[in-house]
Amino acid sequence: MNNQSIESQANEAEIAEQAAIEKRRERLKAESTRIIDIAGNEPNSALKCVHQLSVVGGATEATYIAIEQRIIADQDAAGAYHLALLAQNTPDLPIDARQLIELVVNKGDNTQRLALLKNLPLPPVDMIKEQILASDDGDAIGQMNAYLQINPEGYGSHHMLGSGQADRIVPLSPGN
Repeated sequence: MNNQSIESQANEAEIAEQAAIEKRRERLKAESTRIIDIAGNEPNSALKCVHQLSVVGGATEATYIAIEQRIIADQDAAGAYHLALLAQNTPDLPIDARQLIELVVNKGDNTQRLALLKNLPLPPVDMIKEQILASDDGDAIGQMNAYLQINPEGYGSHHMLGSGQADRIVPLSPGN
């Protein structure tokens, strides 16, 4: 094989790679437009949209903003939980994770609050603790106390990886 042939093959491979990247970019744009349409027009569609994000593998900034707006409009604690976790794992998302976390703490149920406590890298422990204690739910209070006993600072599950425990996101959506 001569140098020209090797160079030609490398050039063709690069062109094919660029075409594949462009095709993926176009697909993401189309899927983003579809998800934005769902978020903008279907009440209580945040979980559906977050699911579509994970299926597609990403989206435009406008998509994340549209989903956040849907969550806020619906005061959807479950959608807020899932988008907040996404935001924690992807720091450059154009959303206000703090606002979403506060929505879960204030409007969510104890299962969601406990999941936040266990899954956020730095959960608002005092806010969560206050809401769970105020609920008078003995089971949730017991779970919270047991968790905080082994992890008093409330560092999320990523912190426990060093201790050999598996990182696990607690799903909140009921399984089918």
